[in-house]
This record gives sequence, C-alpha cells and structure tokens, in this order.
Amino acid sequence: MTTRADVPYFDVADPAFSVQSDEVRAARQVGWYARTNYGLAVLRYDEVSKLLKDRRLVQGSAKWPERNGVIGGAFAHWWSDSLLNLEGEDHHRIRRLLIPAFSPKLIERFVPRFQALADELVDEFAEAGRCEFMTQFAEPYAARVLAIMLGIPESEWRTISAWSNDIGLALAVTIRQDIDTIHAALDGLYGYAGDLIRDRMANPGDDFVSRLVLAHRDDDRLSDAELRNAIVLLIFAAMDTTRNQLGLALHTFLRYPDQWELLAERPDLGRAAVEEIMRVNPTTTWVTREAAVDFEFQGVHIPAGTTVHLFTESAGTDPLALPEPAFDITAKRAPHFAFGGGVHHCLGHFVARSDMSVALPLLARRLRHPRLDGEVRALPMSGNTGFVALPVAFGPENRSPEVLS
Repeated sequence: MTTRADVPYFDVADPAFSVQSDEVRAARQVGWYARTNYGLAVLRYDEVSKLLKDRRLVQGSAKWPERNGVIGGAFAHWWSDSLLNLEGEDHHRIRRLLIPAFSPKLIERFVPRFQALADELVDEFAEAGRCEFMTQFAEPYAARVLAIMLGIPESEWRTISAWSNDIGLALAVTIRQDIDTIHAALDGLYGYAGDLIRDRMANPGDDFVSRLVLAHRDDDRLSDAELRNAIVLLIFAAMDTTRNQLGLALHTFLRYPDQWELLAERPDLGRAAVEEIMRVNPTTTWVTREAAVDFEFQGVHIPAGTTVHLFTESAGTDPLALPEPAFDITAKRAPHFAFGGGVHHCLGHFVARSDMSVALPLLARRLRHPRLDGEVRALPMSGNTGFVALPVAFGPENRSPEVLS
C-alpha cells in the first residue's frame, strides 16, 4: 500500500491486541485507517460503510487459515467452500436457494418456545442468586434454540454445542495451535449433518433442515456437498453468534445498570437492545475483505490481494458519525455493521436478532441488579470474540454493581 509513514500500525495477530484499545481510539481520531500485519484496518463509520458496498473488495475470510499457518486440511477446504467465502455466481446461486429456509414467518412461530426455554434455564439457578452465565444460560440457550429450529431433540444440545465451540476456535488468532481439535469437531459435525439430511429426505418436516433438503431435492443446482456445507455452517454460525453475543450483552449491561433496569421495565426495547449491543460490543470485531483489483480509495493505493479489516465496533462508536455514541437502548442509530454488509450480509441475521431480543428482556426482568461474582475469562478482543466464563450474582441490591474496567 502507498500510505504515510506516520499512519499507526497494529499487530492484529497478537492475542493481546484489542479492537477497543486506547491505541485504536487514538488512531481513529487522527485518521480513517491504520496499517496492520495483514494489510489495512478501517476505523471510521463512513469509510466502513462505503467499503462494505465496494465491489472492488471481495470476501476476505477465505485465506484466514492460510494466513495463520494452516495450509490444507479439512477445515481449510470446508472454509473455502462455505457460503461465507464464495463469490460470484456460486455465491448468488446458493444464497438464493437458501433464503426461503430463513423465512421470518418461520422464526416468529418459534418465539413462544424461545421464551419458555429462557424461563426454564433461569429457573434452574434463580434461587441460588448466582450463575456462571456462559455455561448455565448463553450456551444451552443458543444450542437449544438451534435444536428447535433444526427439528432435532433438545437433549442433543451438548453434542452440537461442543462441536460448535471447538470449530469456533478457528476464528481466533490462535487457530494453528487448535487445528487438531477443530478438525475432530468438523468431522463430527459433518457426520451429524449427513444423518440429518438422510432423515429429512425420508421424513421432511417444517424446520430449517427440511426446507434446505427440499430446496436441494427440487432444484439440482444445489449439490449434495453444498447442502451439507450449508447445514454445517448454519449449526456452527448460529451457535457461535448467539452464545458469544449474549455474554457480551450481559457484560455490557453490567456497566450500564440503568439501561438494564429500563429493559426490565420496557421489554418492547428488546430488539433495540440487541442492535445497540451489536453496535458497541459485537462478537464479530471486524469484517474481512480482500482487494480483487488495484484501486485508490481516499488517497490510499490498495493493491490487489490486500486484506482489509473493517473494524465494526470502532465504526459503530465513531464520534464523527455518532456525536453521542454512549450506550443507550432508546437512541435512534444508523445501522451497525456486526452482520457485515453488501452481498455478504449475514443470511441468518433475523434468527440472531429474534432469539436474542426474546432472551435479553426476560433476563433483565429476572436477573435484577446483576454484578460480577468471580473470575472472568474472555477470548482475545479481535477476530470473533466472547467470554469463556462470566460468573454473575444477582438479586437484592445490597451493594453497587461492580465498576468494570
């Protein structure tokens, strides 16, 4: 790239790097981009918005394994062939065939079951006045919501959750050290998806997998391999996003107890709360693109092959675009970028928005005055992030919520 020598540089492969760090904030204040060991990081709202729609950029995640030292193997092959990383006619064809399975009407029918599930999970720890939020709520909720949508027994949630958790390690900068675990999980999930497809071929129902199988049966433009890849991606992505985003949501609300109380009083703000959380603390901390051709953008020459990381949280809290960017679930905001944008806008965004907008108001009503209650463990604040452990106590307000750093 042709850039000024004084442009900040980030080592985004360092597990200690944080997209929410003071250095990122300082860089955003002086310019719209920074240099990285991969290429370019885009920090401001307007530039992220423009580049997400720029057809000179293509999906940039396909080379993620290779850039982190993982050459070949089952994960790299599945990753490059998944809808997330396809381009051109293959991407448009498969996306068009999958869209009917993500019908909002189908999801809306599940909402009462999501509500009952959330209540059931809270019932299990409400009397104790404390919980390890990730293992006692976020993970089982995400996995059982997925089981409901897939039309599989909810009792199997631990199996699909374990595989999804292990595959999720591939999205961290530590992918290379975890690749054996990732491959084992992918193998298990491939076998599970194959069994589901065979069952729905013989016994179709009114669930996501049946709709995908029917699309495959009625249109030979969706191959067997593409169908299986799509189901594996669906199981993994739905689990990973909801689990991580719920943990990030609660942790954010711990810093804004007045907003938590407001949500308890105003459950109609559930959808707005989801949008605000994903603006200020998204599990997808950057959206990755790659330059398909050499081009100039706002005085910067970007050669073909350059990786461009569009920092979603930095864009979402950019004071140039949002003069009052403080967390506020009643504020009217410009769209955030946590679900990507352009032709690669997340196909399952309505699912994630729906299940979290059910869970958050219910949690706010039942987990009053939440506060940290032990050691918090988190993934790196880069790539895809979230919490490994988030212990909280709740109940009578016998002390002020802890001040979080």
